[in-house]
Amino acid sequence: MELCNDHIPDKDLEAIGPAVKIKDAVFRYGAKTVLETSSVNIPAGQITALIGPNGAGKSTFLNAIAGLIHPVSGQVEMGCCEGRTYRTSYVLQETKVNATLPVTVQEVVSMGRYANRSPLRMLTKDDRERVAEAMERTNVTHLARRHLSRLSGGERHRVLLAQGLAQDHDVLLLDEPATGLDVVSAQAVRNTIHSELVHGCTVIVATHNLGEAWEADYVVLLSGRVVVAGSPGEVFQAHHMTAAYGMGLLNAEGNHLFLDDPHHVETGEHYTHVR
Repeated sequence: MELCNDHIPDKDLEAIGPAVKIKDAVFRYGAKTVLETSSVNIPAGQITALIGPNGAGKSTFLNAIAGLIHPVSGQVEMGCCEGRTYRTSYVLQETKVNATLPVTVQEVVSMGRYANRSPLRMLTKDDRERVAEAMERTNVTHLARRHLSRLSGGERHRVLLAQGLAQDHDVLLLDEPATGLDVVSAQAVRNTIHSELVHGCTVIVATHNLGEAWEADYVVLLSGRVVVAGSPGEVFQAHHMTAAYGMGLLNAEGNHLFLDDPHHVETGEHYTHVR
């Protein structure tokens, strides 16, 4: 994989520039505005978490960076290195699989190499090595000959992640990568995400898990617009979170963030995330 850089130290990020620049962008589906005028710069070589309530615009944000949708006004600009625009690889939350489709795990991961070549062109030795590396990193090598339709949800998601890793990319986009996974599979996905930094990549992940967002380098809080963006400590402030999630959702004390479930019976106890 030809990448722009190795893992980038924080002090060098400003000099290199952001991985993605979004300036005064507005996104609509038909007559419905999904994201109002928003601006944010996504840092290169780091993990950025997109958080916010359902319908906040997280998937729209990812689709825009992937080039699948375009703003009705404003700009979305990918960063570049040595004259080449950053390439993206997009791993969706869920992909429906036809139970009768005779496709193996190795074939699915190999599809990640098709983006930059003719479908009739044979995979090269380098292509095969990239596929093998991606499968090893996601711990699906032992599933190589198994049909995708015969996998569990966690196994299938790791295979799709491997397909994304096999593709040439500088920016990895992930939509709810750990949702619905068992603990082992979810941890395997997190480990793979963090290993992308060693490979010089930028990771942008949409998540509902605020604990995962605490572990990110940069956080973008969405609620029909960019409410705030910055380090987890800057974003996870009571007034920002209340603005996005609604009044009465949370209470804050010092460095603790308490999330209240409005349907639970009051016990005087809270679940907390601590950074």
